[in-house]
Amino acid sequence: MIFSKQNWIALWLCCVTSIFSFGQPPVKIACIGNSVTYGYGLKGPQLNSYPAQLQKLLGEKYEVKNFGHSGATLLRKGHNPYYKTNEFEQALAFHPDIAVIHLGLNDTDPRNWPNYRDEFAPDYAWLIDAIRKTNPAVKIFICKLTPIFSDHPRFKSGTRDWFWQIQELIPKIANANKTGLIDLHTPLYARPDLFPDALHPTEEGAGIIAQTVYQKITGDFGNLQLASVFASHMVLQRNKPVTFYGTANAREKIVSVFNNKQQTVISDDNGKWNIAFPAMKAGGPFTASFASGRNKIVLDDVLIGEVWLCSGQSNMYFPLQDAMNDKDEMIAAEKNSTLRLLKMQPIAETNNYAWDSSTLQKVNELEYFSGTWQQCDSGRAKQFSAVAYYFGKKLQEQLKVPVGLIEVAAGGSDAESWIDRYTMEHHPVLVNELSNWRKSDFFMPWVRERADTNLKNAINPKQRHPYDPCYNFEAGIKPFIHFNIAGAIWYQGESNAHNAELYEIVFPELVKSWRKQWGYNFPFYYVQLSSIDRPSWTWFRYKQLQLIKLIPNSGMAVSSDVGDSANVHPQNKKPVGERLARLALHFNYHQKDIVPYGPMPLYAVKRSNEIIISFQYAGHLKTSDSKTLRGFKLMDEKGFQSGAKAFTQNDKVIILFEKNKSPVEVLYGWDPYSDANLVNEINLPASTFKLKIE
Repeated sequence: MIFSKQNWIALWLCCVTSIFSFGQPPVKIACIGNSVTYGYGLKGPQLNSYPAQLQKLLGEKYEVKNFGHSGATLLRKGHNPYYKTNEFEQALAFHPDIAVIHLGLNDTDPRNWPNYRDEFAPDYAWLIDAIRKTNPAVKIFICKLTPIFSDHPRFKSGTRDWFWQIQELIPKIANANKTGLIDLHTPLYARPDLFPDALHPTEEGAGIIAQTVYQKITGDFGNLQLASVFASHMVLQRNKPVTFYGTANAREKIVSVFNNKQQTVISDDNGKWNIAFPAMKAGGPFTASFASGRNKIVLDDVLIGEVWLCSGQSNMYFPLQDAMNDKDEMIAAEKNSTLRLLKMQPIAETNNYAWDSSTLQKVNELEYFSGTWQQCDSGRAKQFSAVAYYFGKKLQEQLKVPVGLIEVAAGGSDAESWIDRYTMEHHPVLVNELSNWRKSDFFMPWVRERADTNLKNAINPKQRHPYDPCYNFEAGIKPFIHFNIAGAIWYQGESNAHNAELYEIVFPELVKSWRKQWGYNFPFYYVQLSSIDRPSWTWFRYKQLQLIKLIPNSGMAVSSDVGDSANVHPQNKKPVGERLARLALHFNYHQKDIVPYGPMPLYAVKRSNEIIISFQYAGHLKTSDSKTLRGFKLMDEKGFQSGAKAFTQNDKVIILFEKNKSPVEVLYGWDPYSDANLVNEINLPASTFKLKIE
């Protein structure tokens, strides 16, 4: 074969290109760790472990090696120290350009941490130095630990506490030793479904680890993105800094313009950014723009006003179209340009049917809720929470400012599903609810049975569900915790009414946990359960009344007078929403002329054959129907209850009793379905209550 001059030139260029490409060796990445790195429990760790999946993400320009050793401790005096393993020697011999270290899980063993905890930081420094000696230019990342979940056998006996001590120490070690830090915990903490034995992730979980490491190494976080809560037509909280946040590629410049002011920020190494503009008074509409390189996002019709989070179960979810209303209400909604609605719609109802495989997968991936900000009109108002709508409308009428309402509610959900995982794990009672919840007596039988029905087609024994402890917080509330709100309204309890004493623990912890997440003590107003023929509801309503004193900056709207004896979803929602608004207007917006409550009992005093009950918020007591006062009972020292004749006298209630009787307590509205009719001068009803007689 005879080559032409052109053939020889082409061959020469090909050879030069090949030599040049071969002259650029791949970047060597050493993945150092324990069984999570190794891929314990996976089918074919060589293909499905996180280092193997990382290799696929990075491509041929990188060479990723797995140096994981199952059971290894970081502690050199631990029961199975990593530095004594063959994998350690092989990692050093690899002379990596990048080292990713994930060690510490096995150090939570009682053989290790209680004995040698003070040596963890220096032992980590020793390991880092040992790797650097093989290649002084090596880039080292140490990792915050992947989760250990509550069904781990040693969780409550010590592992939980030791895990978090190590977790808090790792960022300090990274800072002291000038390494990078990768957070493997946060992306997986809300995914117990990916940890069959509470410690080792599935292939999907390993994929999340690989993606997290990939992003940190490459800085590729998917370009400029705003957090999902930000959209055109939204309302931002007035009188608080206007803060926008999201993600971008690492160390990328983001320029934002809002209300004729410009701010510039650089995203951090984790691709996160936030931009804060000065607090503003109510107003708008405004435009907000965000630019980074060729990427630009523009939001239109942004208002500044009052933002409230509206949450709970089915009576908060109950839509305006099913409530008792009239045509004028829909006309008013159509014209309401400064009431804005963000309805987080569930992808599937918790009705009595089995979900399909696609729904089950999305639920596990925390994609249960979705929605965006909308201008209020009759069509959108019909689908929105009736209680929340009436609450927002009342605020808007009184305050004359834009109001934004965020609805995140799930029918039938228990309160535990709305609490964050860390709070549940560290509470001496609530931690017990995390294990095998679908077989646990902590939860109402109906709740467990309905979850079983929805999950009938589930293959994963740890399949998630909206009644699962922590689920609704992780899927529904967490996306909003950096978004400033004025406060929260809450209508829930029906799925906890089987155990009022437990609710006394659960509900205050829920409120405390939300406030901790937001970082400030926002008002929290809730609805007392209505009247219905369910025996436990009397005591439950009474416990809800007591919670006002236990939870600072809280309040309760009474709904027993608008209940339905046979329907857990009473239709008359307008009074409920407006009573919640009264609480906010009086206590938070300082409109003292608006009475917040119906008659609130203070004390009962015996005088001769009379019992005199004093009340707060009782300018003039009367009955709601202008008939004889109903709903009062007396209880004697043996616990027997008897009906009592009572009447109002200005701001007091007088109960007459026979001289041979010895009542010790007075009860009001003490029936599951009550027709008690005590109200104050503006027709606000009294709550179910009981008082000891002084």
